[in-house]
Amino acid sequence: MSDRDLMRAVVVDRMVRGELTSAEGAELLALSVRQAKRLRKRFVASGAKGLVHGNLSKRSNHARPREERARVMELIRERYSGPAERGPGQRFGPTLVAEHLLEDEGIDVPVSTLRCWMRTDGLWTRKRKWHHRFRRRERRAHFGELIQLDGSFHDWLEDRGAGGCLMTMTDDATGRQLALMGKEETLWSAAGLLRWWIEEYGVPRAIYTDLKTLYHSPGGVWDRAYRPLTKFGLICSKLGIELIPASSPQAKGRVERTHGTNQDRLVKKLRLKGICSHEEMNRYLKEVYLPAHNARFAKQPSNPADYHLPLEAVAGRLKPEDIWCLEESRQLSNDGVISYGSRKLQVSERQDMPQRSKVLVRTTEDGSLRVIYKRLVAGETRETELKWQEHREQQKERIKDTPDAKAINPRAGPNVLSTRPRPKANHPWRMRNGIEVAEALEAKRELQMYTAPEGQ
Repeated sequence: MSDRDLMRAVVVDRMVRGELTSAEGAELLALSVRQAKRLRKRFVASGAKGLVHGNLSKRSNHARPREERARVMELIRERYSGPAERGPGQRFGPTLVAEHLLEDEGIDVPVSTLRCWMRTDGLWTRKRKWHHRFRRRERRAHFGELIQLDGSFHDWLEDRGAGGCLMTMTDDATGRQLALMGKEETLWSAAGLLRWWIEEYGVPRAIYTDLKTLYHSPGGVWDRAYRPLTKFGLICSKLGIELIPASSPQAKGRVERTHGTNQDRLVKKLRLKGICSHEEMNRYLKEVYLPAHNARFAKQPSNPADYHLPLEAVAGRLKPEDIWCLEESRQLSNDGVISYGSRKLQVSERQDMPQRSKVLVRTTEDGSLRVIYKRLVAGETRETELKWQEHREQQKERIKDTPDAKAINPRAGPNVLSTRPRPKANHPWRMRNGIEVAEALEAKRELQMYTAPEGQ
């Protein structure tokens, strides 16, 4: 008998002996008067054992067949089991196992039942650790009002392929996400994901990111209005997107929790599919995983109005190669040459341009380069693309070896003369170096004298 049954036996016994009325006994037992009278009748007929439930220690009438349980547990051990620690081969959780049993095997088992079976057999012993430190922010009301962007470095392909960074964008109002796999969290990976989002839904109002220099110039959180734009920030400014920095990972917890979901579910699904390259993974994300994930986990916004804007209304006259590019400012020299990295670009047709004008050099991801000059015409800024050609400097003549030639610097190459002065013999560096060498030689001689064998 349980403690509750023993307590019931004491109260019902007092009811039988007349110490308590049925109403008083029902109040002590937290039952109705009718149920208290039933317990009294069972106590009189069978004693304290009559208060025990009749199905105690018996198999439930709604229990699933033993053969089905044995088959399911065998499938779990064979395909979905593994170590509990993070890393290659991590085990599946009950929710994910239930999905794949229904999809792959046609077996429909409730998650709660599957969780009990796995716990009983020692295949699931998860204990969540929760430390309440932050208050969860309410979702935005409109789809496209705020998008959270972040990259997650993880062993996505386990031991089958190279690791990388999964760039993820998650809508704050609905939880809808898009993701692309790349080697690093770079400008082109972030811009490629943003471009895909705009093609699918439109231009969002704002993007929530961390304080990496890819998105924000170094500085405090609250002085972002006075900081120069980064390359990605410049792309967003052309599209009218506000970049909001997050001071902690918890501030953009929507996309951080999305990383945790993907690191659990996506890794295991990729393992089942045998995917071992970034190209195959991106194809699987676009065609299978993301549509199914959004169909199941995306929520309806509290306000049905869509805050995305069409690209044509935001970009205006800008072409795609003027938006999705790396843009840097350069100054023309008097002879119309600009330096861009290790290249010299000779600009032609600059009759209407003043000397030492500022121009923009725009480079797309494929390496194509354009030189743009902005001018003010009738109160409106207009862009003109300038023609240019590669300017190659005349190669220097090879310096011949002559008796009067200075020593050649071996690090700079055979055709460059060394201009680095040589220290004199009485220089302190040379003197100190000589003293150290002499002391080392003397110590070596003494060591050889003491360690030499007898007779030598």
